[in-house]
Amino acid sequence: QVQLRESGGGSVQAGGSLRLSCVVSGYTGGLVFMGWFRQAPGQEREAVAALFTPGGGGTTYYGDFVKGRFTISRDTANNTLSLQMNRLQPEDTATYYCAAGIYGGIWRDQSRYQYWGQGTQVTVSS
Repeated sequence: QVQLRESGGGSVQAGGSLRLSCVVSGYTGGLVFMGWFRQAPGQEREAVAALFTPGGGGTTYYGDFVKGRFTISRDTANNTLSLQMNRLQPEDTATYYCAAGIYGGIWRDQSRYQYWGQGTQVTVSS
C-alpha cells in the first residue's frame, strides 16, 4: 500500500506563490506516475502536472493552463513530491490532490492513479 499526505496549501494574493508537498509512504517501488490534480467547487477534477518516476524516465507533464507557472519535482531521498506554483491567479483556487499510480498510460487519465491524498486547499484572491 501507498499513503499520500499533502501539505502547503493556503491563501495567497494573485501573483503570489505557494509550494505544495506530498509525503509518500509505503511501498513506492512499483509507482510509475506521480502527479497533482485539482478540483474547484462545482467543477470536475482536472490534471495539473505529473511525472514518470525514475524507473519511468522522469518525464514531466503539465496541463495547458499551467503555462510555465508550475513545476513538479520529486525528492526521492525524502519520498516527497512537490508542486511549486508561481504567478497564481484566482482561477487556480481549488483543492489540490496528490496522486500516484502503478500503471502507465495517459497522464491526465485519473483512472491510472490508484492512490490519492486527502487534498489541500489553495485559495487565491484578486
